[in-house]
Amino acid sequence: MNKAIRAIRRARSLCGAGALALGMAAALGAPSAQAQEKVTLGVAIPTADHGFTGGIVWWANEAKKELEKAHPDLKIIVKTAANAPDQANQLQDLVTVNKINALVIFPFESASLTQPVAQVKKKGVYVTVVDRGLTDTSAQDAYVAGDNTAFGKIPAEYLAKQLNGKGDIVALRGIPTTLDNERWTAFTSVLKNDPGIKILDAKYANWNRDDAFRTMQDFLTRFKHIDAVWAADDDMAVGVLKAIDQARRSDIKIVFGGAGSKDMVKRVMDGDAHIKADVSYSPKFIYDAIKLTAEARLQGKSLPPTTIIPSVLITKENAKQFYFPDSPF
Repeated sequence: MNKAIRAIRRARSLCGAGALALGMAAALGAPSAQAQEKVTLGVAIPTADHGFTGGIVWWANEAKKELEKAHPDLKIIVKTAANAPDQANQLQDLVTVNKINALVIFPFESASLTQPVAQVKKKGVYVTVVDRGLTDTSAQDAYVAGDNTAFGKIPAEYLAKQLNGKGDIVALRGIPTTLDNERWTAFTSVLKNDPGIKILDAKYANWNRDDAFRTMQDFLTRFKHIDAVWAADDDMAVGVLKAIDQARRSDIKIVFGGAGSKDMVKRVMDGDAHIKADVSYSPKFIYDAIKLTAEARLQGKSLPPTTIIPSVLITKENAKQFYFPDSPF
């Protein structure tokens, strides 16, 4: 197993999809069953309600297009859901109508989707969960995600350094999920080492720029001095910046988003007054998860229980490596 883990890490460090696939192939265990003649793979993801999920939808459809062309025995069905109940209903349809034998799901929410996913697994469907983990891991066969611990740790370390260990921060969280909890725990754990930094408040803004705008307006009304904002998402950072501009507040030195959207990376490259850094967390991992799951199941194999794709601090010095102007996100 140690050799398998090292193989995955080597592949991830190369950042290329092909390298990741090769590393995963080296890490795959012996076939768990005879190679399946046909694989019908369901992909359940949220609708493109903000930039990051827009990237998720785009990469999922790219995977469908490329993989079906490469593998005649593979059929991929992509479903997008506007809410958790909608996604739960889609899972039932994928099993009963589409007769899937593999599922890749980016859960709309963690707790409310755990039981529906568990029911799918009980039907003999191979389940890969992406990013937003379930509350019961026995409901899945594999988990593929970005590094949520680093996603919270990197901004906290950066802000602590930029503020010289002293200042007032407000934070915006995403949707109540295991990954949001991981990020928040990592963020606050780092700042415990800097007693001079105070988190004035933290509220959920649902990874949505409009909700973030309203949340930041509330913060600006209640707190007369703020040194920095951890927006924890590039879309939420857009809403935060709009609220700051409208309030004409000059006290806020830094707004730190997250994910490495092309707009935010461009701001970093251009030396934006508020967006001085970002942290990578690409929606491309849905493509990787679909590819790895499909190719493993075509061979009758299973993925490692967990595959983590690392996050990296994006600054003006390395921003060009993360800027993709043709990307939807």
